[in-house]
Amino acid sequence: MGVRRAGKTVLAQTIPDVDYFDCESPRTRALFADPEAFLERRAGRTVVIDEIHRLADPAELLKIAADHYPNVRVLATGSSTLGASSRFRDTLAGRKVELWLTPMTVADVAAAGSHDIRRRLLHGGLPEFYLAPAPLDSDYQEWIDAYWARDIQELFRLERRHAFRQLLELLFVHSGGIFEATRFAKPCEVSRPTITNYLAALEATFVVHVVRPFSGSSRAEIVSAPRVYAFDTGFVCHQRGWSELRADDLGPLWEHLVLNELHAQVGRDPVRYWRTKHGAEVDFVIAVRNAPPTCVECKWSSEEFDIGGIRAFRSRYPGGRNLVVSNDISPGRGFTRHVHDLAVSFVALEDVNVKSDPT
Repeated sequence: MGVRRAGKTVLAQTIPDVDYFDCESPRTRALFADPEAFLERRAGRTVVIDEIHRLADPAELLKIAADHYPNVRVLATGSSTLGASSRFRDTLAGRKVELWLTPMTVADVAAAGSHDIRRRLLHGGLPEFYLAPAPLDSDYQEWIDAYWARDIQELFRLERRHAFRQLLELLFVHSGGIFEATRFAKPCEVSRPTITNYLAALEATFVVHVVRPFSGSSRAEIVSAPRVYAFDTGFVCHQRGWSELRADDLGPLWEHLVLNELHAQVGRDPVRYWRTKHGAEVDFVIAVRNAPPTCVECKWSSEEFDIGGIRAFRSRYPGGRNLVVSNDISPGRGFTRHVHDLAVSFVALEDVNVKSDPT
């Protein structure tokens, strides 16, 4: 699963000796009218079902395959989580493994033969856009039009295209800010509940990320208002009208890139942010069950780091690692400082590891 043009199809087509089916084609969709007959003809094969959300009942096919045809291996791709819309009538719990293909990580940038992080920030992480000499305005508009027509309309059948698109553009412009539905209802000319429904569709299709607050029992903490991030730095730059990056632009975009790396490692749910009503905050907190939370601060330059946020957090939640991810630290050259009795590790983006405690 992943957003349009993240590379799902190309990745699936690189798997050797598979039967590939593209559900964008009506003729291909007709092949799945009788799931049992389709699967019986492919005993012992690996089947790629691309854009599976285009089928009338995708979950039925996958459930039959899992329960009755264990000798058929199925790789399905789609632009949303299973269960995102009424088309997925079964969650397939225990029958599937999900893999989220995020926009390009720092390892993907290196694999593309470049270590140009500024290019990744400006062009974004969709491979076609990153590799282009300079993405055109028409490229972004074409992507958004296709997203509305093929993902949103196919999955959710929402109306009021203008209101939905207005919300999408506003969220990209204000990406990383604290979300309040009422703030967006008036400019989009829809109700607050409609804004909430639109946000849910955007989140289910990975076009925005809703980062919820980490909180315990303290009344001083923000406990409900999420931050909403655009899925890709290239679209943020496009929507803000940036064709070149200034020094002040780098910090916010770097935060998006670190978030993308965290998502690639642990998914969405463990990634939170922390903020008090008095303004103390930590960019991201990795909250994993049965483990102390990990603090992650994002700084374009390590010299910009201020211990205040982490210190306030650790006064309430002791233990756990404290990471500062900075662009000016070379891979493999990270170091640890002890500040006010707290150990803080400064690392390059390439060296971030929040999947497990290295100690």
